[in-house]
Amino acid sequence: MALATIVLVMIPGPNVALIVANSLRHGLRSGLTTALGTTFGLAVQLLVVIVGMAALIDLAASALTWIRWLGVAYLFYLGIKTWAEPADNLKDVQALSSQRAFWHGAGFAVINPKTLLFNAAFLPQFVGAGADASAELIIVTCTFLSVVVIGDAAWAIFAASARVWLARFGHLRNKITSGFLVTAGLGLALSRRSI
Repeated sequence: MALATIVLVMIPGPNVALIVANSLRHGLRSGLTTALGTTFGLAVQLLVVIVGMAALIDLAASALTWIRWLGVAYLFYLGIKTWAEPADNLKDVQALSSQRAFWHGAGFAVINPKTLLFNAAFLPQFVGAGADASAELIIVTCTFLSVVVIGDAAWAIFAASARVWLARFGHLRNKITSGFLVTAGLGLALSRRSI
């Protein structure tokens, strides 16, 4: 279970793109807080799975479609805005407030219907049938979330360490950050209700 989750975390998706973009733009603290937020968003989705609300999962995926498109538009807006900004000194860039970074990450993770449906299909594979299934599902979920938060924190640390290199090439930082924001928006736009 943990190995499968590690492989999944190593493959960057929309959540990782947002974490990397915030780490590049605002620094390690913002990246790590965004990672905590995306993990919280996944936990909310997994709570729905644990409670066993299959019908609610389908309904939530449908209801969140319009919110997902707002998220896509917002990420594209941020990407275009960042692309157009003049290169600035990374030391002068203000970190996002922890609260704002957390809720950006949480909101972004929650509105992705693909992760909701993926998690609903992925986690139960590691749980046996029987009386202990609920306890096993909670253990599997905690393991999954632990690996995800550690993996996403590693992405944030990697991106924040790249800021040092990008400080020398400030004109590229905005372009790279913009690319990650637009990539996160594209990943969210391409999320379908089916896995």
